[in-house]
Amino acid sequence: MNAWRKAFEFTGLDKHDKASSVHENLKPPATRPSTEIPTRSRRILRFNLHSVRSTLAFSITLAQTVCETSVAGGRAKNLGDQEPAPPEGLCLHEANNRPYLPGSSWPTGHALSSLPPRSSTMATESQRSKKSIDGLLSKLNVAIQLLSTAKDVCGVAPAQIALGSACVLLTAIKDTMGNRQDFVRLGLSCADVCETLDRGLYGKRSDELSESVHKAIGKLTATMTEIQQNVTEKGEQNWASRFLNARNDKDAIAAWNQDFMRVLHVFNTGLAISAHVVAEGSSKKLDVQAELVSSMSQKLDVLTNQEGPHRRNSTQASISPGESPPPAPKDFFGRNDLIEEIVGRAEEMGSIALIGAGGIGKTAIALAVLHDDRIKHRFGDNRRFIRCDKFSASYASFLAQLSKVVGSGIKNPDDLAPLRPILSSKPMILFLDNAESILDPRGTEAQDIYNVVEELSQFSNISLGITSRISTIPTQCKRLEIPTLSMEAACDIFYSTYGSDKRSEVIDDLLRRLDFHTLSIKLLATAASHNMWDHDRLAREWDARRAQVLRTNFNESLAATIDLSLASPTFHHLDSKARELLGVVAFFPQGIAESNLEWLFPTISNRTDIFDTFCILSLTSRSSGFVTMLAPIRDYLLPQHPKLSPLLCAARDCYFTRLSVDVHPEKPRFGEARWITSEDVNAEHLLDVFTSIDANSDDVWDVCFHFVEHLVWLKPRRTVLGLKVEALPDDHCSKPKCLFQLARLFEYVGDYAEENRLLTHTLTLERRRGDDCKVAETLKFLCEANRMQGHRGEAIQHVKEAIEINERLRDTIGQANCWNDLAFALFDDRQVDAAEDAAFRAINLVSEKAQESLVCNSHQLLGMVYNSKGEVEKAIHHFETGLEIASSFNRHDYLFWLHYGLVDTFYTHRRYDEANTRIEQLKFRAADNLYYLGRAVNMQAWIWYRQGRPEEAEPEALRALEAYENVGAANDAEFCRSLLQSIGTAWK
Repeated sequence: MNAWRKAFEFTGLDKHDKASSVHENLKPPATRPSTEIPTRSRRILRFNLHSVRSTLAFSITLAQTVCETSVAGGRAKNLGDQEPAPPEGLCLHEANNRPYLPGSSWPTGHALSSLPPRSSTMATESQRSKKSIDGLLSKLNVAIQLLSTAKDVCGVAPAQIALGSACVLLTAIKDTMGNRQDFVRLGLSCADVCETLDRGLYGKRSDELSESVHKAIGKLTATMTEIQQNVTEKGEQNWASRFLNARNDKDAIAAWNQDFMRVLHVFNTGLAISAHVVAEGSSKKLDVQAELVSSMSQKLDVLTNQEGPHRRNSTQASISPGESPPPAPKDFFGRNDLIEEIVGRAEEMGSIALIGAGGIGKTAIALAVLHDDRIKHRFGDNRRFIRCDKFSASYASFLAQLSKVVGSGIKNPDDLAPLRPILSSKPMILFLDNAESILDPRGTEAQDIYNVVEELSQFSNISLGITSRISTIPTQCKRLEIPTLSMEAACDIFYSTYGSDKRSEVIDDLLRRLDFHTLSIKLLATAASHNMWDHDRLAREWDARRAQVLRTNFNESLAATIDLSLASPTFHHLDSKARELLGVVAFFPQGIAESNLEWLFPTISNRTDIFDTFCILSLTSRSSGFVTMLAPIRDYLLPQHPKLSPLLCAARDCYFTRLSVDVHPEKPRFGEARWITSEDVNAEHLLDVFTSIDANSDDVWDVCFHFVEHLVWLKPRRTVLGLKVEALPDDHCSKPKCLFQLARLFEYVGDYAEENRLLTHTLTLERRRGDDCKVAETLKFLCEANRMQGHRGEAIQHVKEAIEINERLRDTIGQANCWNDLAFALFDDRQVDAAEDAAFRAINLVSEKAQESLVCNSHQLLGMVYNSKGEVEKAIHHFETGLEIASSFNRHDYLFWLHYGLVDTFYTHRRYDEANTRIEQLKFRAADNLYYLGRAVNMQAWIWYRQGRPEEAEPEALRALEAYENVGAANDAEFCRSLLQSIGTAWK
């Protein structure tokens, strides 16, 4: 009680008040009044707080004294013999140069006066060490007595608990720790407890405190208790163990002090909020508090610096403020909109997950976000980045890495609980990169890790970012699917890496073939740069080696990125045929239509789940009903020997069966063949591969013939199979029919010169074989090809020979078709009357119901004849008759040309309004045929040009020219250029 009495003397109370105060505060808590505080009680509480003030002053002086006696030589040497300034918010007593709080007075008889004064001249290291050893235990005892006394006389229950914890803490430190010079940190922390209680609880009773204050005191007390328990555990070691673990003890003290200061900051904030301070300058007080804590933390680092710069670095490492993220990527282009969206969400403390295939650029995006100016302004140094693939996918490893990166100072935490104080202490942005390594659902400790990540996403002060190939992420995270690059961004990355600004179409083509995949582009550019390849050499290397080119001299490769996904626990948990299934997906350029899974893979019962998992792992993606993958991943995963893959061979047989049917608009079930319009690329690639490895198989060439027939009727376009067909030997049984079907295809895309060439070759082969029926059919189509090229004489000659053969064969239908073609050839040769007679002869040879298409053709020709003669109504009659017949069997090609004839009739006779009315029907009937669309918009351009509307005619003419050039219709393109010149002249 001697120390208590000395502290009692400076309170300013009279003797009666002193005795009453002690008696009142020693009553059991239940007997204390709970009504409004009387004057006497206010004075008593003021006494309690003065006792706390004395404890605070003593603790700080004690800390400084311990520091002086422990580190005198090294500190003086490194600090230029300058003594450390007192912590902010404190000042020195003028008489004895000891710290005290503003407003307090220290009489000479106070316990603090017994402490030695701080001298301006440093003593020798041995003398100060002796002072420290001799006086340390007695001074700690005084501090403990003061804390205990303050706790006993304080009338506020939460404050009693906090002061008691501080008392126990100092007692444990006194009894157990070997590195006494480090007590300064915890001593100052205990002093801050006292100052905080003084500031926040002045004039308060326990029942007057808000819930937030109780919570703040509770968190503070819990932290102190946890530290005390750890210290006690140290105390149970013998002296040898404590000596051997002195370095670890120092680290522990430093870490505990850091935790203590952070919790103290939260405690201060809680008190300020609960007080609802609205007076002028309240915000400034909070700022002062924050600055005080920051300043004290910095000065404590100086006080514990014992051995110069090297020791300072070691100390800083043990109480790391957290790890800064890696630098921002340099070659980063084309992601501005994405960065803007992510930064905006981070500023609102939202969580976000960047999902995509390996090498798509997720990590670069995350680093760019962390170094964005707005993020730096919002989060300052609290920008954290964890590479989750750099440690084992265990719960303990993840927590340890999280603790290290955020700078908690806690090594190997058992759970998230000890990290919550620092995690919740300030705004933070945290990115978990390559999180698929820890969030794989099949990982051994995945559920525990997922729970931690999910809790991180729920912190109100943390913006959590995740980059992952796997889509199993917390629901709080907004999912962003990372797209591939644009052409412009892809070029910027390639040329920046390659080291040249000279751009070429060769590189543009390569970038397209890489699907604008970020990592593949960088690897390709790096390989080209290291090997000093020019653009052409690079293209040749890619054609020869494909994905093997995507490897640098430093073992960075696309293969390593893909193998990481294939090594995941989730992938290993799949069916044993999962890898082969991936190969099938990779084989087809369009991927696999989800509607075809059962049809293609009937032997795999869980096929739907497997394909879902492929998407979850970002090995594949869904697009327009297909499960597909990026081109570089395809090149790596596709089977090296397709015939050795049972699943791929089974898929091939399915496609071949579906293709091996005759297709014609007038045959039943024609609509079922429309599947080719969405899967033509897959079917073409399948045939391209198997016509190479099975070139001697008749079956594969039969399927090739039917595939081209599908294109003719349902999706006219050029095909890579043409060169292979022409390369067949002339005696190959399938060559004539394949050539003939290819010629038909060129007719439908408007390339009549190529049609003529192929038909001429076909005619030669059929004449050799002596097949008159095929010869007549080929001659009929040669007539059409020559007519469209303007070779009227050859056209008439070919069709007349065909008529003679059909008459010899007594083929009435063949004769009628040839007479119809002759009518068109004669009309083009301006033999209008002869053309009219030939058309009627064709109609008379057949029944309308049996040969609707031929009759439609003849009516179309008669409409053209009467249009040329100026007999407009007769022309309209024949066109509409043909439309009525064609509508009954829904032939888009006949409907298109009949509508075209009507529009041309109105145009020729300057009935432009009626022509414009019909032109929309014409465009509609063009359907998916690009050549037909070109003819329709070309006609529209002519109409507007004749109406004196060149500003509207020019865009349509340009559309027509583009269509003609895309399908290779050279003659039509030339006529269209002439129209554009006329339009240009009209503009002038």
